[in-house]
Amino acid sequence: MTSTKNVQNTHISGKLRELHGALIEIVSVMNRPQRDEQMVREAGISLDRALFPLLVTIERLGPIGVVELADRAGRDYTTVSRQVAKLESLDLVERRGNATDRRVREAVISPKGKAMTDRIDVARERMGRAIFESWDEHDFNELVRLMRKFAEDISGDIGNGAGGTQGEDGPQAD
Repeated sequence: MTSTKNVQNTHISGKLRELHGALIEIVSVMNRPQRDEQMVREAGISLDRALFPLLVTIERLGPIGVVELADRAGRDYTTVSRQVAKLESLDLVERRGNATDRRVREAVISPKGKAMTDRIDVARERMGRAIFESWDEHDFNELVRLMRKFAEDISGDIGNGAGGTQGEDGPQAD
């Protein structure tokens, strides 16, 4: 019986560069300061652009320690610590001790912060609907399913050597 594994590997190799290029384009668009400013405007909130992604991440993943938050944001720990302190001073997040290690302080969304991220979610949905209005429902559902699968698989790769390489410019996706 003839194996199809080599054909599949060749096909995947040919498409990985295209996938990587699409991911770079998506991340580049999402990392543009103008995108965050647009989202803040659309949500009708007043929030420093630098604090915006941290607030959303805390809401989505909290309670979360500053070290992990800094790692996920690709920022220096001390910078993120100051920014979380600013979010705390605005009553958007609260800090508390970790349940298992009291030396670790975690950020968790406050009721005021949750109200703000709810407004951001409404704005994100409006903007997303405009992007996907011409998509067929099946294609949209498949995109969501496959992105979730990819996110889970790539997250699992971190730490076992398959998740990234360290180049001259710092950590990079493979």
